[in-house]
Amino acid sequence: MLKVNEIYYSIQGESSKAGLPCIFIRLTFCNLRCSYCDTEYAFYEGKDYSIDEIIAEIHKYDCRLVELTGGEPLMQKESLELMNRLCDEGYETLLETSGSLSVKDVDKRVKVIMDFKCPSSKMEKKNLYENVDYLKPNDEIKFVIGSREDFDWSVNLIAKYELDKKCEILFSIVFGKLTPEALVNWILEKNLRVRFQLQMHKFIWEPTQKGV
Repeated sequence: MLKVNEIYYSIQGESSKAGLPCIFIRLTFCNLRCSYCDTEYAFYEGKDYSIDEIIAEIHKYDCRLVELTGGEPLMQKESLELMNRLCDEGYETLLETSGSLSVKDVDKRVKVIMDFKCPSSKMEKKNLYENVDYLKPNDEIKFVIGSREDFDWSVNLIAKYELDKKCEILFSIVFGKLTPEALVNWILEKNLRVRFQLQMHKFIWEPTQKGV
């Protein structure tokens, strides 16, 4: 059984898949408490589902792109089996994970979107850097930037682990704390080969709206 916070159909708001219709499976529980967290409701709230029940639920939607998100999906070990099932059924499967738990056993067919935590999150020490060894070329690393300190820290981390040679790098702002213009200017000043992104759903709907 998996404790599920919500299952819904919307558009992918971030990553290289931004703008595409996507089914989201938001799992309950998280091992982090980021200063800017926008999904605190997923820390504890949820309903128990079997994997068969989850599969039946997503069969209701005519969509082949599915993302596991949270919370932190990898806190529930059964999420690994769920991802295996999704891939076996032909779904293009994304995993949004904080990078604080190992992705070693994640099905290699899954696209991992790993969110290494910057200093302003207050969770920087939770980053599990050995995860870099398990990343595939089609995976993505995300940095959520809330300050110049975060930006410089991210640039240094990319250089230290040669992350830009391993997979695509995503930079986004802490919503409401840093302007998109500031981050774009920093990226251009440094001539970084990273993808700037906005949380598209927060501009389409109210930023605090659930199920989108």
